[in-house]
Parts: sequence; structure tokens; C-alpha cells
Amino acid sequence: MEQVMILNASPRAPRSNSKEYAALFSARCSLPCQYFALKGQPAAHLIQEMEHFSHLLLVFPLYVDSLPVELLAFLEKVQRNPPKNKPRLSVLINCGFLEPGQNDVAVDILRLFAKTVGFPMGAVMKLGSGEAILRSPFRSRAEKAIGRLASAVQQGKEEEIATAMPLPRFLFIQAGNRYWKTYGKKNGVSYEEMCRMDIEGP
Repeated sequence: MEQVMILNASPRAPRSNSKEYAALFSARCSLPCQYFALKGQPAAHLIQEMEHFSHLLLVFPLYVDSLPVELLAFLEKVQRNPPKNKPRLSVLINCGFLEPGQNDVAVDILRLFAKTVGFPMGAVMKLGSGEAILRSPFRSRAEKAIGRLASAVQQGKEEEIATAMPLPRFLFIQAGNRYWKTYGKKNGVSYEEMCRMDIEGP
């Protein structure tokens, strides 16, 4: 029987947006889905679990135009010791940039991984404005795109889906600045201090 292994590869897995995206996918997918978090799990156990699934969905945020380091390390272990039965690899990646195309390099890395290790490639969903969109009036755009992703995974299609908040870039930047100023004030840190920490490090 076909079923989906959902692997949350966010470094903040227990309280991540990726966990929420995984739940939205499960609710829209007609195939049985089982959720796993990469953080804190032995790689050997997860690789063994892959044997029982026809589909593998990686859900994670973009990190410095690439994959989170924990996911990169895990994929290296998979490459060294791949499962005998390789599930079809699909991807749900989100980034804090407005443009979904910012995710392209990370997706290309996963396509190369799939080709090298012998995983059939499935569907890809690239989400821009990832963290903000779930708390905005445009949440339905993300939910609709995740529904399309679920449909593509069910059909075993190699489809690429992209969406983001339909805002001009300057409005998105203004909204982001307001959010971080409010966040910093709430936590006793000025916006200027946050910017300096971002440049110089803590």
C-alpha cells in the first residue's frame, strides 16, 4: 500500500512552521501519512523507516540559500547507506524571502541528491514569505498550494508548485520591518541592536 513518510528537517522541528506545513499536507493527502522529525532521531532509524514508504516528503526552511546543516548531514548518511527500497522524493520548502525562486538552489541540491542516490524525484513546492504567510490574510494561498502538492504526490507526478503573498516587494519589506521592531521591543531589544547583532554576531 502506498504511504507517505513526512520528514520535518527544520532545526526547530517541535515548534516550527514546517511542522504546521506537514500537518496541512497530511490533512489534504488521501494517502496514509506518518510524521517524523529529523532533529534528535538517529539517522539509521530514519533510513530503516524509509523502507516501508512509497513516498518521502522533506519539509524544511531555506537556510542561507541551501539546506539546513542537519539535513545535509543526514543526506550524506543516506548516500553512504541508502535504503534498498527508495521512496519517491518530494519537497516542501519555505523561505522568508518574498520570491519563491530563492529556494531554487536548495531544490537543485535535492534533485542532484535524488539522481545520485537513485531516488525517483516527485513534486516540489516552493513557498515564499513562508513564516509570514500563515499569519496573514493570504494563508489560503499556501493551503491551496499544499493541496496541489498533496494531489501531485498521490499521483506520483514530478510537478513544481510555487506561491507567495501577492504583495509588492516594498510593502513586504515594510511589513517585515514593523514585525521585527515590534518583536524586538517585546523582548527588550531595539531594532538597531538586532541589525547590529545580525551583522556582527552576538
